[in-house]
Amino acid sequence: MPEFVHRTRLSHAVRDVFAWHMRPGALERLIPPWEKVTIESREGTPATGGRVSFRVRRGPTEIRFEVLHTDFEQYLLFREEQVRGPFTRWVHTHRFEPESGGGCTVEDHVDWELPMGAAGRLLGGSSVESELERVFTFRHRRLQNDLDRIVRYGGGKPLRIAVTGSGGLIGGALCDVLTTGGHEVVRLVRSKKKLTSKDVLWDPIRGEVDEDGLEGLDAVVHLAGEPLLGLRWTEEKKKRIRASRVEGTDHLSRALARLRRPPKVLVCGSAVGFYGDRRDQVLNESAKQGRGFLAELCGAWEEAARPAARMGIRVVNLRTGLTLTPQGGALGTMLLPFKIGVGGRLGSGRQYVSWIDLDDLLSLILHVIHTPSIHGPVNATAPYPVPNASFTGTLGRVLERPTFIPVPGLAVQALFGEMGKEMLLQGQRVLPEVAEKTGFEFMYPGLEESLRHQLGREPPQTS
Repeated sequence: MPEFVHRTRLSHAVRDVFAWHMRPGALERLIPPWEKVTIESREGTPATGGRVSFRVRRGPTEIRFEVLHTDFEQYLLFREEQVRGPFTRWVHTHRFEPESGGGCTVEDHVDWELPMGAAGRLLGGSSVESELERVFTFRHRRLQNDLDRIVRYGGGKPLRIAVTGSGGLIGGALCDVLTTGGHEVVRLVRSKKKLTSKDVLWDPIRGEVDEDGLEGLDAVVHLAGEPLLGLRWTEEKKKRIRASRVEGTDHLSRALARLRRPPKVLVCGSAVGFYGDRRDQVLNESAKQGRGFLAELCGAWEEAARPAARMGIRVVNLRTGLTLTPQGGALGTMLLPFKIGVGGRLGSGRQYVSWIDLDDLLSLILHVIHTPSIHGPVNATAPYPVPNASFTGTLGRVLERPTFIPVPGLAVQALFGEMGKEMLLQGQRVLPEVAEKTGFEFMYPGLEESLRHQLGREPPQTS
């Protein structure tokens, strides 16, 4: 029967590593971002013999998995076995071994068997082995990074942090990082059906919020807003975008200002679109506001947080660039055409793309929460923005696909209108000056290393 083993030595104590795995959000953090996984249900915990059901989509097909936790020894191991799924046998054992000097070794041991026995191994065994190596290399790297983040920003007592937009790409990942770090997350949700005992009900457009649930927070991270990406910005779409960001932020900041025990800091979303189309001009946080719908939106969005600042709440406006993750957003949309070999530069390809790895963005949010000297605009971008042609060329190289089919600017504007012009054909060369001057360290400062991390594409081995 085939066996797979992946071992990594960590500098963290075995108790801390084991505890991380037991916290809410750990499973979500360990799912590779390139996998399309939906967790359908979960009951119990590894310690209580819990059960998890999830779906994995591979192209047009969908695979269902259900695993049962069958063994648990505190600080030593836990195990799950497939009770429904594509394998004849799947037993995954997580082992934790303390090391001298305070570190530990993490081992993932998988016993697996495909249908049809030897014939199944002959037909699919090598692909299973290579995919397991790819997945667990990513998992151990992310585990190391997340534990390092806890040490860097987890000193002192756990925080109570409210998050809007927790159902979104960035907000959901942030909640998982916070809970695995031992913090308490208060989600601001709009649906009573999704409301739990720890959540706060709010309506960002009407300005209705349960203010009692906001008392005594340490921080608020405000990420909610109508998605910017879409086929076209109709007038109705632009009204929804503005209302969700500007009016929603105004209502929230006024509610926080009325609290008896307000949070110390409000981290409020914004975007590099604030700067407008600036060609190759180097931009830091002191650069002036540009022109266009996005620039005007971002200016009003940031201004809407002033009621909280006037009441003494430290306000940070995160001017976020293109956030790299294959789970969605711009990169998620780009992957299919690039994988089938029809990707290429947009327009001239000279417009700059200011980007940031999703894991670095999550770290930066914690950095600004824990750094009292930071207030006002913060560029949430990696230190090396690149022209669109370089971005597409790098993505093609990582995917090992050609990128010689450009998309003319006229075609982009004809298909996407104003949205295509401002988000795809215009650019900003933005540098994270505030982040770097206050000691923030990027895990993935270079585009290729970020793409390889997010897509699970290790660089080719050289002899």
